[in-house]
This record gives sequence, C-alpha cells and structure tokens, in this order.
Amino acid sequence: MLELVDAAYFSPSTGKVCTMRLPDGGTLPMLIDNVTVKAQHRNPYAPEQQRLPFIVTLTAQQATSFIEGPCTIELEKRGRLEDVYVIRVAALGRDPAGAYFQIVFS
Repeated sequence: MLELVDAAYFSPSTGKVCTMRLPDGGTLPMLIDNVTVKAQHRNPYAPEQQRLPFIVTLTAQQATSFIEGPCTIELEKRGRLEDVYVIRVAALGRDPAGAYFQIVFS
C-alpha cells in the first residue's frame, strides 16, 4: 500500500490536524505542515511510472517523548495509512519546546 502513496495523497491535508497512532498504542495529534516533492532525488534508473520522492513535515500538537518508529496515520477523508515510519527532526529555528517530525517517501 505505501508504494502507491504519492504527494497528492497528503497535499489536501496540508494545514490540517491528523491523528497519529504511536507504536506503544498511544495517539498524538499532528499538524501536517508541508508536503515537498523532491524530484531531484529520483533514481535516474527508476521506471518512469514510479512516484517522485517526497517529504511530509509534521508538528506535534502536544508534548511528546516519541522519537521515531512505525505509526498509523489517520487522515480526514483518506482514512488510515499503516506502517508509516515517522522520525523526529531538530527544531532548527523553530520553537525548541516543540516536537517536529517528518516522513520520507522515496
């Protein structure tokens, strides 16, 4: 299923809050900040029909100690997307008290 997901799957949810189910069973509301296509990172030998790589950036809407792992993301109007590997990223100029994440699809 994940191999069929492309940037257009997430783009309508930009600026909206989704629910992420963590590996420990807890949930975390996440704001979908941005969906960025990374066409320059495409394998030049990949079949033409293969999706372009993209990154989804998210901001946790509450404090969390979650760092990384396989999660389930529930998007409004899209349903559930399981086994998505989510990683925490540095604040880099944003509020250091916040929790920021990304999902990389290559």
